[in-house]
Amino acid sequence: MELIKAQKNPFGGVVIESADLPSGGADFAARLEYSIGVWKAEGAKVVWLAAARAQAALIPAAVALGFVFHHAQEDVLQMTLTLIPGSFIPPYATHYVGAGGVVLRGDGQLLVVSERYKQFPGRRLKLPGGALQTGENIGAAVVREVKEETGIQARFESVICLRHWHGYRYGKSDIYFVCRLTPLSTEITMDTGELVECLWLPVEEYLADADVHPFNKLVVRAAMNSKGISEKFIPEYKPETYELLVP
Repeated sequence: MELIKAQKNPFGGVVIESADLPSGGADFAARLEYSIGVWKAEGAKVVWLAAARAQAALIPAAVALGFVFHHAQEDVLQMTLTLIPGSFIPPYATHYVGAGGVVLRGDGQLLVVSERYKQFPGRRLKLPGGALQTGENIGAAVVREVKEETGIQARFESVICLRHWHGYRYGKSDIYFVCRLTPLSTEITMDTGELVECLWLPVEEYLADADVHPFNKLVVRAAMNSKGISEKFIPEYKPETYELLVP
């Protein structure tokens, strides 16, 4: 029986070379079962199998041999098989990351929005913001989100605070950074697909609004009273891959 090609990782795992796998074939299940026996005899702890969309026909055979789903992306399903009970398997992503902006003009006007799809009824004015994209730094993300939602070009100044909570989308946790930004323009162009209202509002009026969430009031006050922490980049790393926040 031919052993399935695989590489050993430094943690006692076996990583199957997915590119060498067939897209189907009746002999795959037998080869996989034989290979699992060999790897287990060699003391391997975990087997990793990434099946591309074109290899989806292999998934039932792997499941029948005890593989479980670890995570899925658009074009690949990552599966694992524990050979030694209790072996540690690093989890996939546990958090979403987002950023919102306190965009405050020198005359005390605050940029606020009202979302089209709200959790609670009413006007519910809040700060513009949204989720970070893969590989995006916090400062770049909040500037982009403000521009996309409101049309306002702004400059990132600092991170004021963060919120960490659990039980978010798909059962994941969420970290949300609130940043202070300086507006570089004032004319609003609202994203009508996402928002029903976008305006400059006197900050004291916003803070006095009974319908504004206490979290939003807290972070606006923090932005008014604290310099926060700013972005720095380590020379030894590429700026687009490493971000450090310092006082």
